[in-house]
Amino acid sequence: MFETLIQYFSFPFVRYAFIVGVLISLCSSLLGVTLVLKRFSFIGDGLSHVAFGAISIATVLNLTNNMYLVLPVTIIAAILLLRTGKNTKIQGDAAVAMISVASLAIGYLLMNLFSSSSNLTGDVCSTLFGSTSILTLTKGEVWLCTILSVLVTIAFIIFYNKIFAVTFDENFAQAIGTHASIYNLVIAIIIAVIIVLAMNLVGSLLISALVIFPALSAMRLFKSFRSVTICSAVISIFCSSTGLLISILAGTPVGSTIVAIDLAAFLLCSLLEIFRR
Repeated sequence: MFETLIQYFSFPFVRYAFIVGVLISLCSSLLGVTLVLKRFSFIGDGLSHVAFGAISIATVLNLTNNMYLVLPVTIIAAILLLRTGKNTKIQGDAAVAMISVASLAIGYLLMNLFSSSSNLTGDVCSTLFGSTSILTLTKGEVWLCTILSVLVTIAFIIFYNKIFAVTFDENFAQAIGTHASIYNLVIAIIIAVIIVLAMNLVGSLLISALVIFPALSAMRLFKSFRSVTICSAVISIFCSSTGLLISILAGTPVGSTIVAIDLAAFLLCSLLEIFRR
């Protein structure tokens, strides 16, 4: 088995996939705790479907790098979804459902009407489930993913205290002078970047699992925000690395394998919580 892994890691595309997988797992785990506590768990689904629609438009327009279209569109959608105040006519969960379903339908419709690909079903499956896209990354895409991941991590560290305050009691944070709307904007931008990056790893339909499962697993073991965040990052990196290795050795779909490992980790942490009680 080790000889097989060494042989596989001699190929650049496998090393690229492993590097990107670890970085994306780290970034997605950082905001997962905040999303769960703010009850925005399904925002990953909504934004991933928006990104799918944007990718479809970029494919129709024959853009060489769809990131220039997908990232701004996803950021705008994240800002609109998080701005669900009391004066909005469509509240949070309804807005997520409406935007996600509409984006998914329009994206698939555009790909059917205008796509020139001879394997439309394969392209859609790869985008939705991330079956091969992580193994076809170019060196430029790896560098872009690395830079964005570093920026996301730095932003989370710099604004950690403010994100903590806005997460637990936004009204109190605003009352003591914290500009909650600005930090919600920061959270929205970070979430959008994570969603766009994670599409290469697990596809648009499985992104929520990558964001939520590590956070829920860590909450079974720890209670403080910092401990849960650190534990979530460790679990996420371990599950993604293990899923990638199993996928390479067994030839299973990358995204589905990683999510299955995340589910197993959550069940294990739940059992540990029961035994500890």
